[in-house]
Amino acid sequence: MLNKIALMALCAVTLACNGQQKSEKEEAKVYPVTKTDAEWRAELTELEYYVLRQAGTERPFTSPLNKNYEAGTYVCAACGTPVFKSEHKFDSGTGWPSFDREIEGNVEYSTDYKIGYARTEEHCATCGGHLGHVFNDGPSDTTGKRHCINGAALNFIPEKGQN
Repeated sequence: MLNKIALMALCAVTLACNGQQKSEKEEAKVYPVTKTDAEWRAELTELEYYVLRQAGTERPFTSPLNKNYEAGTYVCAACGTPVFKSEHKFDSGTGWPSFDREIEGNVEYSTDYKIGYARTEEHCATCGGHLGHVFNDGPSDTTGKRHCINGAALNFIPEKGQN
């Protein structure tokens, strides 16, 4: 009897794992900017690669962009796609650059369970680079959203430098 229960549990786990792997493969997306792992490693700094290509997180309060209050646009550090505007940036006190909204159409979302519960993960819509996560604890007088973004995933283009 115990052997039958163990066998059924093993089958259930195997089927669940196979189903998860299949859906991850089915969901694999080809982005307009696609490069090999070697190309990304050659073009990005070690921290940028860790954050953008491996969905890592930089340590809080380490990015100079966290306290940047200049007017301009924040672009994906991997491909240069504009993802956030300075007018939507706010100081969340979390240690990461935070915005109440993205530049519509330039950011995509998925769900990750890496820390044991569901979070909404943000990606660059052009290259698929991991930017950060979005939470529902942002400014209530605007969108109520807090896009908590890794500074290493961004480059800043000052307004005076834009065409």
